[in-house]
Amino acid sequence: MATNAAEKETVLKRRILPRGLQKLIEQCLKIYPDQTNPLQVTTVLKYWLGGQDPLDYISMYHNAGDPEQNIPPHWHYVSFGLSDLHGDGRVHLADTSGGLEPRSGMGFELSFRLVKSPEAPANERPPTWPANLLQSLAKYVFQSGNRLCAGDNIPWRRSLDGIKDTSTVIQHMLIAEDAQLPRTETPFGWVDFLQIVGVTGEELEQASRWNGKGVLNLLKKDPATGGPWLITDLARSCSVFEQFPETLRQLELDLEKEGSDLAGVNADFTFKELAKGALAAADIKREVLDPDEDLSRSISSCNIAVKPEPSNEDTLERSTGSTSSDMVNPFDNPNIPSRVFPLTGIELTLAPYAAKFLMLAVRDRIRHGRHFTFKAQHMAVTFVAESVTGSIVSRQTPYAVLGSWVQILIPNRLVPRMVDSFGELGTRSADSLKIPLTYEWPEQNLKFIIDNPPPELLNQQGPILA
Repeated sequence: MATNAAEKETVLKRRILPRGLQKLIEQCLKIYPDQTNPLQVTTVLKYWLGGQDPLDYISMYHNAGDPEQNIPPHWHYVSFGLSDLHGDGRVHLADTSGGLEPRSGMGFELSFRLVKSPEAPANERPPTWPANLLQSLAKYVFQSGNRLCAGDNIPWRRSLDGIKDTSTVIQHMLIAEDAQLPRTETPFGWVDFLQIVGVTGEELEQASRWNGKGVLNLLKKDPATGGPWLITDLARSCSVFEQFPETLRQLELDLEKEGSDLAGVNADFTFKELAKGALAAADIKREVLDPDEDLSRSISSCNIAVKPEPSNEDTLERSTGSTSSDMVNPFDNPNIPSRVFPLTGIELTLAPYAAKFLMLAVRDRIRHGRHFTFKAQHMAVTFVAESVTGSIVSRQTPYAVLGSWVQILIPNRLVPRMVDSFGELGTRSADSLKIPLTYEWPEQNLKFIIDNPPPELLNQQGPILA
């Protein structure tokens, strides 16, 4: 009788749970069958009732690790709320992107693995700061509309636990696929589990230049840097490149030879069309940069999410990633207008925190015959090499707009001059730039400005004609 009562209670609980949430919990129970009632952080006032926290729940599981793989015991945090838990439109609308397999809500949930101290008592309760971290990232996703992907990076510039005056070097994040939680089909679409991985400034920097998945693969190779399950340890004192210097030397050689797999970043920008011949012949103006500023001050927290091109094999030995030179639609919605508007010239104003990616775009992408995109919330601008196929620009028409997608052809002969002009941007922080900083090429009727774009002009649809 007691067994039947327990079974009835379990069935009743499942009926009460929203169907999307139930599927995700069932996936977690496959890993933690003995933790049917884990410790959980719950929002008091739900987001759909006017609350500020998008995640309805964050469960905290004890993971025993795997001694055979040298994986230590750790806490495993899993979020619920970025995907559609309810299916009734209270938070997420149904996926209308037109794909055969629709995603649920944002299409992902977040997870995080935090190493347990070897001296920790058996009854130790998990720290709650990772739950606050996941909630902060969820707010960024909801407010910006930028979905996260495996391989993305998140500059944070402070300890992940929120404690000030801390000495930890783990102050940034990369995003990986969770090693134990695969893609899950729910009644409202598929959900991926994306794991947040704490990293050092050097690891973030190399992920920005090369690709996030490649750096994650390096971190997996040794338990001291995360191991196969990429467990974060705030007590880690050195980067994977300090621990294995040969990996950095090989990475630099590969970048010079093959270029970067990084296809674009999220960044604020504005643009306007320049009339033909609008730029008079003049020397390129470059302001002096402050040499005392540290590179680690270059990006505000959570402003840039890296979008690497897909790669079938992300290893150091084969670090070139995707070699495709085809254009990639930067928007989730595949339905973009078909009418192209050519421009006679263009002036692009780019936010200072993203300035250093100009060097990467030209030296490590365009120089190797690829493309690079700066994507704002509702607009995108793509730099295109002459050899890229599928673009709307050409030597005869180097600048054009397709809906909210701007494209700029960078001719081969201009690449060395741009690399020389942008030299300082790759080694200095955004705070040290004396803005506005202007670069112009009159013969191309092309002008770049490093400055804070006026808020009222950000994310405007279509070109701003001079």
